[in-house]
Amino acid sequence: MKKRRLGTTDMEITPVGFGCWAIGGANWAYGWGSQSDRDAVEAIEKAVELGINWIDTAAVYGLGHAEELVGKALRGLAEKPFVFTKCGLVWDDARAIGNNLRTDSIRRECEASLQRLGADRIDLYQIHWPNPDAEIEEAWREMARLQEEGLVRYIGVSNFNVPQMERAAAIAPIASLQPPYSMLRRAIETEILPYCEQHQIGVIVYSPMLSGMLTGAMTRERALNLPADDWRRNNKEFQEPRLSANLELVELLRRIGKQHDASPGQVAIAWTLRHPALTAAIVGGRTAAQVEGTAGAASLALSEREIAQIETFLASMPA
Repeated sequence: MKKRRLGTTDMEITPVGFGCWAIGGANWAYGWGSQSDRDAVEAIEKAVELGINWIDTAAVYGLGHAEELVGKALRGLAEKPFVFTKCGLVWDDARAIGNNLRTDSIRRECEASLQRLGADRIDLYQIHWPNPDAEIEEAWREMARLQEEGLVRYIGVSNFNVPQMERAAAIAPIASLQPPYSMLRRAIETEILPYCEQHQIGVIVYSPMLSGMLTGAMTRERALNLPADDWRRNNKEFQEPRLSANLELVELLRRIGKQHDASPGQVAIAWTLRHPALTAAIVGGRTAAQVEGTAGAASLALSEREIAQIETFLASMPA
């Protein structure tokens, strides 16, 4: 895969990275249902085999379990990918998740992530959410200290708006932003992407297929019968009236994909990568087969006519 420089860092990353949210397993607030650990490790191994050179995870995914699986997979790999993870979401003995951006918590989380990953240094360490807002400056100063000490190579933010990035940037440079972005989530196009492009902040987007809705594998029956421990049950995109419109959009992506021997999911990912402010997209995979089914998006280029078809359909969808 061709690589793109992440912001002003010296990291050249593939347009598609492996995302670990779904492999965290069940029994936590934002789980995707049961997950085989073996399948998860094989999915990571397949991603690296296909040329993907970075993994994005977070301490909170599976309440530490996703990082443990990444660490297990890395031990078996001769060529190590970059590893990006996040802090700021913590949990207690009852598995209840809360926000904490205080200095001692940031450092404690970093040390715990390093241990779970079996690493000496994290390539990109990101604040997961800017909550509590009043603690952003305190957290960013500690992130900068972790970088100065060599525990992390670069520091980034996730889910920040422009004013919040400006506050952080006044303390230390921001290597990257991680926002949600897909055909069905376009809010960042107005202010956030132009700001990042102007200030050379790398952008790695998450949920380019809107958590599985645009993969081509989602059906009405499946969406309406998601397991009780799958957080998507409560997402409006998996409920009417959005569900029917989204499934019609998938059929359009399927028709476009046939011209490229590509899946609807690959078309959805390629659509996000068309934006000049984007560096790369995070694509989750729960099995090696799922990874094989999406990795090709990194080299898929949509024509102007195809992009126009998609835009016309999107404009007709219900709010």
